[in-house]
Amino acid sequence: MTTDKTGAPTDVTAEADRFSISVDGQKAGFTEFIDVGNQRVFPHTEIDDAFGGRGLATILVQEALDKTRADGLRIVAVCSMVAGFIDKHPEYADSVDPLTTDLKRALAHR
Repeated sequence: MTTDKTGAPTDVTAEADRFSISVDGQKAGFTEFIDVGNQRVFPHTEIDDAFGGRGLATILVQEALDKTRADGLRIVAVCSMVAGFIDKHPEYADSVDPLTTDLKRALAHR
């Protein structure tokens, strides 16, 4: 079990279109995704202000990216939190694809 900076236990759950993170059973945030072919696009991540500064975005994004790679999907980081995490953790770089014009078109029609 992963704990946040305060030592509180966290739980990351995969849902149909997002990964959510809870602290002590209380939902604290999420990162949305859209699967397009063999790519998982992350457009938005949000952590509730009440849980800020506890490292939850880092825990959430890392678990989401690890699950994405385990599922054999490529990562497309549209969200600045996801892109920032990847910049700080180059071990994910080999699993990242750029946001292409074709992908932008596909996302616009969803």
